[in-house]
Amino acid sequence: MLKDADIVYLQKRIQELEEKVDHLRFSRRVLMNLIEKIEREKGGSVDRLEKENRKLQKSNFKFAKSLLRKNFEIMELESRINGNNQP
Repeated sequence: MLKDADIVYLQKRIQELEEKVDHLRFSRRVLMNLIEKIEREKGGSVDRLEKENRKLQKSNFKFAKSLLRKNFEIMELESRINGNNQP
């Protein structure tokens, strides 16, 4: 049979544990909110980086195309020069 002192101790201990559980629940909510915020920011960053990547690929394609055109013009000019210098 439990003594009054034991009952008081156990009630106090139950109250302490209930408070800890409340703190843990609060901490969990805070952490979940932070995780959701980080996931949203990450998603936005990924979208922004993918858009930038597409823009850079398009720019690189245009630059490569321009280089090929210029190279072709140089080859034509060299061909004309060499063709005119031959006997």
